[in-house]
Amino acid sequence: MALPKRKHSKSRRDKSRTHWKLATKSLTTCPQCAKQILPHRACSGCGTYRGRQVVVVAEKKPKKGASQS
Repeated sequence: MALPKRKHSKSRRDKSRTHWKLATKSLTTCPQCAKQILPHRACSGCGTYRGRQVVVVAEKKPKKGASQS
């Protein structure tokens, strides 16, 4: 197996790693409730997809001990 004759510098090593980064997720806005969602997914806030109700979303119950204002 071949071995390098000289050590690569940190700068040269880091130049090759410039594309090793995470891509940001593209988000769209739900037209019904204006919540940020992933594209081509049903909205977790209102349960709609492409203008139709596809998931029944249960209402969140308040926690015990939480003051109601």
